[in-house]
Amino acid sequence: MKMGDARRWWGLGALALALLALGFDLTILNVALATLSEELDASTSELQWIVDSYVLVFAALLLPAGLLGDRFGRKRLLLAGLALFGVASLAGALVDGADALIAARTFMGVGAATVVPLSMSMLPAIFSPHERTRAIAIWSASMALGLPLGPLLGGWLLENFWWGSIFLINVPVVAVGGVAVALLLPESRDPSAPRIDWAGSALSMAGLVALVFGVIEGPVRGWDDGVTLGSFGAALALLTAFVLWERRAREPIMNLALFRDRRFNGALAAGTLATMVMAGALFVLPQYLQVVQGNDALGTGARLIPMLLGLMVAGALTDRLAKPLGAKPLMIAGLFVLAAGLGLGAFTEVDDGYGFTAGWLSLAGVGMGLALIPAMDTVLDCLPEEETGRGSGLVQTLRQTGGALGIAGLGSIVSSIYRDEFDPGTLPAAAAETARDSLGGAAAVAARLGDPAVLASARDAYVQGMDAALAVCSLAAVTVAVLVLVVQPGRRGAAGPADDPESMHEHVAS
Repeated sequence: MKMGDARRWWGLGALALALLALGFDLTILNVALATLSEELDASTSELQWIVDSYVLVFAALLLPAGLLGDRFGRKRLLLAGLALFGVASLAGALVDGADALIAARTFMGVGAATVVPLSMSMLPAIFSPHERTRAIAIWSASMALGLPLGPLLGGWLLENFWWGSIFLINVPVVAVGGVAVALLLPESRDPSAPRIDWAGSALSMAGLVALVFGVIEGPVRGWDDGVTLGSFGAALALLTAFVLWERRAREPIMNLALFRDRRFNGALAAGTLATMVMAGALFVLPQYLQVVQGNDALGTGARLIPMLLGLMVAGALTDRLAKPLGAKPLMIAGLFVLAAGLGLGAFTEVDDGYGFTAGWLSLAGVGMGLALIPAMDTVLDCLPEEETGRGSGLVQTLRQTGGALGIAGLGSIVSSIYRDEFDPGTLPAAAAETARDSLGGAAAVAARLGDPAVLASARDAYVQGMDAALAVCSLAAVTVAVLVLVVQPGRRGAAGPADDPESMHEHVAS
């Protein structure tokens, strides 16, 4: 069911507004942890779980949330997810202890896990195929907008209000978005959706929780620690059992036939890589901008905006070029542009001005958009219309798990090189260990002892780690570009039905 011209774009605006709040929440805590530590008397471990409880639940529930939307109604479940996210945000603003905030963040993750796949799966119900590229660009940009604006908004709120305002800001945004969704969007569901595969759901959730837990704990405990290795071992066993179960299940939660489609695989690889790089870059860059370049929280958020502007430019380019060129050339070009931007970033030096950073961030943003937008459009095109909820849940699960892996992997690279390259000089043992733990710790030690050499060494070590992480991302982007070039069928060629979107729908559905 396609809506009237004006109403469907207003409906997309409602989805974009709802996703904006979720984008805020992924990064707004980056500038608030020191405040929460003081105000809530939170330990380092509690601070970690204030951040990670959201990610853990979010990644685990994306897959079953998509299937529930197919069965019970995507709009209905989307509204329920928005309501839960808003109520949990309000609770998070009003709690007075770290444990209660962790619980609130967990429920926020449940709400977000419902909203993200269902907001994506509703796009085919609103837009025809030739309009969907523009819709995907707006959908992608809306969540991406919240990522750099999170630290910017968080810094401003913390400077002017109490710490709970960083959660309270979600409430009016979600409320307005929810009302607009209720009034403007049509309900859609699959009347023949399978019954809930409870065994498959349990295996997928347990496996993803174990995987993301291992990713979270790896940089903290060490990648060879027993808990980390045990988590990865459990994840491997559970996810293997999940795949084996899905192959035999009469009504599986995941359509494994999708992975026989080369268009789907290539596009999914490109979209997941772009998400992984964006999440990782937004994790390592704020410390560089804040401690190395000397910006406050507000200024740090503002200096991430060139990446967003690059995404917006890519959205405009994709809208114009998708039809004449097709998705494959755009994805490949985007991945190479992304690699070029990240490769430039890998040559960052301590004394570089912000102009250099803004330049490579803009280039990377353009590359991310050129890769991500046609990738998500292709993925949606590969999904049978009656499975958009279930398929979108699968896509978002892989993307968000990739994002968590990007944060942990890049963070581990930066942390390892930082510790190896940092020179504590004549610092006392306790102060040296604090400074070696993190760039922020080194800045605090240098300020307390009045030792500029400590801060200079820490800045140099961090930049070396960041450069290595960006170089790895650049190499990964080139690798995936070559993979897409080889795997992804062209618009015309000898690949048979996979080259034609309409035929592909029939192929995957069969």
